[in-house]
Amino acid sequence: MYPSGELSLLALRKTGLRRRIAARRCECEAAARRVVQPLALIDSVVGRWRRLPAFAKFAAVPSALAAGWWLAGRAKTAGTLLRWGPLVIAAFSGLARAGSRQSRD
Repeated sequence: MYPSGELSLLALRKTGLRRRIAARRCECEAAARRVVQPLALIDSVVGRWRRLPAFAKFAAVPSALAAGWWLAGRAKTAGTLLRWGPLVIAAFSGLARAGSRQSRD
């Protein structure tokens, strides 16, 4: 029905397609892990909050408001940290990754 040359070509394409699919699956898995990390942190915080006794929750709200008022006086410092913090963290993590790559080579 099909010449053997076409069948061989189709088999090669099929193998290449399977490899690309496997690579994409690995990429999707890594991306999903990165997305889930913050959700796992939020889930653990919510779980801890639910395990707190009721009186501790009532005490936490005024404490958080007092901390907010205290930090409002330092808004300039907090704003600077919020603005430049992610950049500094990304730079240090990039340097750490580069250092680990050099140590492996």
